[in-house]
Amino acid sequence: MNLEISQLRLSLLSFTLKVDTRLGARITGIFGASGSGKTSLLEVIAGLRRPPGGRIVLDGTVLSDTNHGVFVAAEWRQIGYVPQDGALFPHLNVRQNLCYSHARTGTEQHPEITYEHVVEVLDIAALAERRVDSLSGGERQRVAFGRAVLASPRLLLLDEPLAGLDVELKERVIPYLLTIRDEFGIPMLYVSHDPGEIVALCDDVLLLNRGHCVRRGSPGDLFAVSEAPRYVLKPA
Repeated sequence: MNLEISQLRLSLLSFTLKVDTRLGARITGIFGASGSGKTSLLEVIAGLRRPPGGRIVLDGTVLSDTNHGVFVAAEWRQIGYVPQDGALFPHLNVRQNLCYSHARTGTEQHPEITYEHVVEVLDIAALAERRVDSLSGGERQRVAFGRAVLASPRLLLLDEPLAGLDVELKERVIPYLLTIRDEFGIPMLYVSHDPGEIVALCDDVLLLNRGHCVRRGSPGDLFAVSEAPRYVLKPA
């Protein structure tokens, strides 16, 4: 993946999001306190917000360029988005949720992504006929990951997908994300304010503070173990 974000500007409630960067890691962490602009950055990349300034290019495809009036709608960007609550369709069962995006997008981008393969990787085949409201938190998130993967995205955006889970459930779900990375090769941007999640999953990390990228590096560069298994941000 090669994601170029140039001169991005977006006014938020108390500050302006300003990002200029290139991303290419398998999983890039977007780390920062609540309200630092992490979700807004994902929404701009996904096409859910239209910024007044900036250019976004994914693998050579211009998704947004305010100087030339280019703005590709979210549904045409081939970008998967998983918000914190998973956003599953409550009126559909698990199988129908999983197949919804797969039926619309087909398998041209990733022919190896099939329903059978995804449910096997995420261990959710047995949930197929279950109602969404009967699922546990960990099951809901695995189904949400599966639905996003079955859309055959070029990029997967994960917005604090484990924030509602306890420590034990997080530890059980994280390996599934690593398996998605290894099995399907889909690059990810992973938003979190939990250092442990970032260290477990990410290769590269951007630290946001009030809309600015104030530090960047590997998890080892930015975080240190305090009391295992807890991590803290190293001093700048």
